Amino acid sequence: MAELDKEYILSLTEQAEAGSPEEQYRAGLLFAFGEGVPVDLVLAHKWLNLAAMNGVAEARESRAEISMDMSPQEIAAAQKMAREWCLAH
Repeated sequence: MAELDKEYILSLTEQAEAGSPEEQYRAGLLFAFGEGVPVDLVLAHKWLNLAAMNGVAEARESRAEISMDMSPQEIAAAQKMAREWCLAH
C-alpha cells in the first residue's frame, strides 16, 4: 500500500480531534496499523475508545484486538488520554 498523503493524515486527525466519531475510528486504525504514521497503540486505543464511546461499534472490536498487544500501563495511558480529551471537549 502506498504511503498515505500527509494532507489526508492531517485532515483526518483534525476531524478526529474535532469530535467526528467516524474520523476517530479511522485515526485509531491509522495508528494501529502505522499507515503513513509510526505505529502507536496508545494513540490508536485512545481514538478507538472515543469512537466506541460515540457509537462506532467496529471501534469496540478493534480496541479489544489491539489491547491484547498492549501492557496494562499502555492501556491506562490511553484511557487517561481519552478522558482528558473528553474533559477538553
